[in-house]
Amino acid sequence: MSESADQSRMKIEEAKDKVIGAIAETMDLYGVTPAAGNLYATMYFKDQMTLDEMRTELEMSKPSMSTSVRKLQDIEMVKKTYTRGSRKHTYVAEKNFFRSFMVFYCQMWEREVKMNMEAIEEAQESFIDVIEDPKSAPEIVAEAKGYYDQLEESKTYYHWLEALVANIRNGKIFEFLPKDQQESFE
Repeated sequence: MSESADQSRMKIEEAKDKVIGAIAETMDLYGVTPAAGNLYATMYFKDQMTLDEMRTELEMSKPSMSTSVRKLQDIEMVKKTYTRGSRKHTYVAEKNFFRSFMVFYCQMWEREVKMNMEAIEEAQESFIDVIEDPKSAPEIVAEAKGYYDQLEESKTYYHWLEALVANIRNGKIFEFLPKDQQESFE
């Protein structure tokens, strides 16, 4: 290879390393370890990789590699693929950041809604029991009613969050916030 080609190759690798570093550093937003973030970022520039190729490229232990790949599969940032004639599984990184965002955050928000709405419903039942109990002192009834109403108001947020998830999943969010929008919102 000529000196010019070597310099060009080095510039390409340096540019990729900058992006890999940035992606890996921000992957904690998705709840993954730095090792899994580095794995995903490295895979982002590859067509596909086997576990052996990942271990060699990243110099990771087999358990760490397996754990990282499983976590990335769980959040749908990496998919296992089948290659005809090969006994080794290959993996491909999700390169569509919109899809990654949608899948991950929708899962998290749905979990938040489910857990909190279940807790709110159970708590409200207890508050109703206190409110309807003829033996409850007026100040206790007032306290229970206040908490009940507070929780009732919080349901507005969870219903909004459900609607947000639905509009992200069906793509309507992009009518309001187009993917190709370059201007800033101020």
